[in-house]
Amino acid sequence: MANFLSLTVIFQAGNLNYGESSANITGLKRLSFKGRSYSYISRQALRYDIVRVMNEQFQMPLTPVGSDGRVVQFEANATIKDYPEIDLFGYMKTSGEGSRGKIRKAIVRLSDAISLEPWNNDMDYGNNMGLSVRRENLDNMIFQTEIHKSFYTYTLTVDLDKVGIDQNDNLNLPNDEKRQRIFILLDSIKMLYRDIKGRREDLSPVFVIGGIYNSGNPFFYNKIELIFGRDSIKLKSDPINEILERKFNEKYIKDSTYLGALSGTFANLSEIKLDDARKLNIEKFFTKIKGELNNIL
Repeated sequence: MANFLSLTVIFQAGNLNYGESSANITGLKRLSFKGRSYSYISRQALRYDIVRVMNEQFQMPLTPVGSDGRVVQFEANATIKDYPEIDLFGYMKTSGEGSRGKIRKAIVRLSDAISLEPWNNDMDYGNNMGLSVRRENLDNMIFQTEIHKSFYTYTLTVDLDKVGIDQNDNLNLPNDEKRQRIFILLDSIKMLYRDIKGRREDLSPVFVIGGIYNSGNPFFYNKIELIFGRDSIKLKSDPINEILERKFNEKYIKDSTYLGALSGTFANLSEIKLDDARKLNIEKFFTKIKGELNNIL
């Protein structure tokens, strides 16, 4: 039976991904939903930072890149044996035309990270006075930047049965190596951060829900909503609870699911219908998931 890891994460941060500038205004990446505008971080940006943290904090080697004369891509002789990045996130190598190219689909799938609060046209006004006053006859450069501080959510799914296996190169890595690669991925998500415009933003989870399932469905994707009160923030629990009560292959989703939360962030975790033993802090959540992975990989 196939095994899949699925995690839906909430984190809190601000001003995380920008698109093209217009005149002196730098715009956030945004999308429209239910008549409102929401900022988002693209899955490519999330992937970049996950891989960067895996490299900088856990010494995972970055896959060498080259060019086939038209596009930049991973080197044709790079394999998943030496480079976990292309094991987890896939590759396309066009060493020639047509059938001579090699493709390995990503086994780690990411969604965009979408804000859980609408953007309300907030703008930051700035200038370069700190430099221009150092000499006479220098003009200030005025610029404006769209800003948005919010909770964000994204979902990650991993096809665990394909970790460390590449039929293109007839590779099947030892289980210890497969396990270590997923552990490093989880540790990177747990401490994820992003550098942007001179700031370092914390993307580590304040809430995470998921587990190991026999279906690759990202069960809690698009099911996370927040309710803001005067003195508290609550999760909209009904959609989560309905998912937990679903069955797949005669097994309830709740029997494979754990929840991790940062203390004091959300006021109604008691409304989520999971056994108390499955409601953990963030550190214990990732420890529990690693323990279950030991029985699979």
